Amino acid sequence: MSKDSAGTAVPGHGARSGWSREQASRIERTDDTTAPIFYPPATDQAPDVHVWDTWLLRERDGTVATVDGYRVAFSLTAPADLLPGKRHDVATIRYFYSADGRTWQPGGVVFEDPLGQRTWAGSALFDDGDIYLFYTAAGERGADELTYTQRIVGASGGTPRTDGDFAIEGPWTHHELLRPDGDRYERQDQSRGMTYTFRDPWFFEDPATGETYLLFEANTPVPEGSDACGGDAAQQEFNGSVGLARSPTGDRLSWELCDPLLDSVCVNQELERPHVVRRDGRYYLFVSSHDHTFAPGLDGYDALYGFVADSLRGDYVPLNDSGLVVTNPANAPFQAYSWMAVPHREEVLVQSFFNYYDFDADSMDRVADLPESEQMRRFGGTLAPTLRLRVEGTHTEILGTLDHWQIPLPDEDLPPTDREYFAGESGDGGSYHRYRSH
Repeated sequence: MSKDSAGTAVPGHGARSGWSREQASRIERTDDTTAPIFYPPATDQAPDVHVWDTWLLRERDGTVATVDGYRVAFSLTAPADLLPGKRHDVATIRYFYSADGRTWQPGGVVFEDPLGQRTWAGSALFDDGDIYLFYTAAGERGADELTYTQRIVGASGGTPRTDGDFAIEGPWTHHELLRPDGDRYERQDQSRGMTYTFRDPWFFEDPATGETYLLFEANTPVPEGSDACGGDAAQQEFNGSVGLARSPTGDRLSWELCDPLLDSVCVNQELERPHVVRRDGRYYLFVSSHDHTFAPGLDGYDALYGFVADSLRGDYVPLNDSGLVVTNPANAPFQAYSWMAVPHREEVLVQSFFNYYDFDADSMDRVADLPESEQMRRFGGTLAPTLRLRVEGTHTEILGTLDHWQIPLPDEDLPPTDREYFAGESGDGGSYHRYRSH
């Protein structure tokens, strides 16, 4: 069970740990958690497509893979002339590759015949010279209209080719890995909320135990009439969770559902793209979520939220007391989304996509009120500047930014930060180190 700042236990609803309303009520922008204003890049590295949710090819131990000198990124994409709000309906996974972590070349569509009507986000594993891609199959193929069922899929058979230009070749084989069980994870026909989720698989091998897991976004079933949320039916519809599956043998294509790691019943409907960074023996669990997916009576932001535990399946507590790690500035509340944390030396780098900039509104819904030309102009549709993050204990702090699309190489030194290093004392009596702005 997680604990709030007063030491009160906060159990999850079907999960060992939960994100409580009391914790989420403390969400507020601070200098440590608010990103600077982003501006469009001088050059769009993928001008022919909208680019949003992105993940890097990683080794089994979680490090970013380097394949004969290349780094590889996978992204959800759609044609650049498509109205941005329609992009999820035709989402296709493309890959990009880079020799320096700054300039990225388009590699094309990963595979032409995935499961589902369209492909949503996931993760990628480089293991024994092969590439495995875990993704969300959204919708049922052959349906006349868009459908919103979601299955977790693993694609095997990808092989990198580096004799000349980099390329990923098949043939790929697609394996349906997981469907919701209706007990630990809500099925679509059980859903009463604004959205339904069973998606975003993320591969993780626990170095402490050697066990292999998939994390994913899901919803926790809350029967009508339950006493959850004090019996408040409106709050019960907000039931996001971080799901977990374990491979009994370490086989990348064989998984069994486990109890969720963390849930947010009564708090939030969507805990998107869950992933873990292991640092100093702790497990940092990160998710992305929206302002509009918080339950009635709570105010949050489009933001990266985080939790920390001493073991993968341990007692998670929210970072920075509330869970807020990175959010957009108040005058550009939707400038970035879909954050992904990557460890780099003493820091953690946070990559995201450049969403709607030059857009100050109280809701993303206001985008639809704009002329189509303005919807196109104000949508970034590319990767945002990479943020530099200090992570220590239960505290985090934004240190500065790198360029759009910049993911430094493992041995690359980062430029000096504009924050001064100093030692301090945490609220729980422990010590930590932070940076102070000059």
